[in-house]
Amino acid sequence: MPCLHSDPTMRGRRSVAVVGGGPAGLRAAEVAADEGAQVTLYDHKRSVGRKFLVAGKSGLNLTNDADFDTFLCKYSGTEFPVERWTTLLRGFDSAALRQWASGLGVETFVAGGGKVFPTSKKAAPLLRRWIMKLKAQGVGFVVNHRLRDLRRSESGVLLDFDCPTGQVTKHYDSVVLALGGGSWPTTGSDGGWISMLERSGVSVRPLQAANCGWECDWTESTRAIAEGRPLHHLSISAGSHTISGELMVTRYGFEGAPMYQLGPALRAMQQPELIIDFKPVFSLEHMVKKMESARRDFYKEARLRWKFTEPMCAILRQLYGEFDSAEVLARAAKACRIPLKGPRPIEEAISSSGGVAWSALDDQLMLKDLPHVYCAGEMIDWEAPTGGFLIQGCFATGTLTGRAAGNVQLKS
Repeated sequence: MPCLHSDPTMRGRRSVAVVGGGPAGLRAAEVAADEGAQVTLYDHKRSVGRKFLVAGKSGLNLTNDADFDTFLCKYSGTEFPVERWTTLLRGFDSAALRQWASGLGVETFVAGGGKVFPTSKKAAPLLRRWIMKLKAQGVGFVVNHRLRDLRRSESGVLLDFDCPTGQVTKHYDSVVLALGGGSWPTTGSDGGWISMLERSGVSVRPLQAANCGWECDWTESTRAIAEGRPLHHLSISAGSHTISGELMVTRYGFEGAPMYQLGPALRAMQQPELIIDFKPVFSLEHMVKKMESARRDFYKEARLRWKFTEPMCAILRQLYGEFDSAEVLARAAKACRIPLKGPRPIEEAISSSGGVAWSALDDQLMLKDLPHVYCAGEMIDWEAPTGGFLIQGCFATGTLTGRAAGNVQLKS
């Protein structure tokens, strides 16, 4: 039987457990401590902030400098509550996040696409300062503890953990769950919490890969020419959504920011496909005119006259074969249909969609069926593309839940 532990130092103060040491959990712990609560942060790995560090490997994109309406449009989910999310995001917006980083002594700058980075671009210095601040606030860190179950008690919430010494049960006045989605499971976000919440009657949407590459059936000849090479200056459509940008051809299909942004639209399609305009700066008529003297070797002429690359020609050749008309080739190049098999496995994805359904949460992100238990970060059914929007959502939900959990009224 697990044994019940209580900490006498917590008596007389609100006790808050935060489970999950990603950005949402760390932020919830910080805000709850600011509210005067005694906070303990748990993680089932041996250190916190692992996904934060992985996300910052090529530069920590903290947020985005886009105006608020543009920012808001980046978020989606099943039965996504736009008004609730608007209020949540205004509670801790991109300006607030940059000010927060500055308060840790980490200045930021705006790069291309409005992306905001620390001046060093690195995640580790910011994380170290953040943890130092949390410890100075009195936040306790308990690692190598995996949450196995939770339940209500007369005066709060009981948490059952598996830890190196066996099983322990802890009692808190309120709990913030920031357990992540299903992407990058080696960092700790493995979706293992789903069955635990479903046993308590919480509605959870299936987790799916988001911000990931998509697969298509390249032939060996196409792969030999195109793999690892970028396709520049494209207009890429999925359903009614169109994105301008660059794609990387991979052995399995495509990677790149446009794929991440088009992910929700692609998942909604019964038969997902991309429609690519390889030359959006040219009209069809202009392309045909530039080919007016060509009578054969149309792919060779496309490379010369349209500046098409070998990967572009290889993709068109696989999908359409040879051409005997410049106009037909031009039409295919302006609307190249590429069938997709599906997204890459969730383990490879940058983030995941799905999670705790919005109908299961109140306006403070508290579980309706588990009073004083709040959810933050990717474990809720929302998603956003990379570019600073994803991590901003984690900070915003962590801020709201930390404040709510830290303000639980104790029974006399």
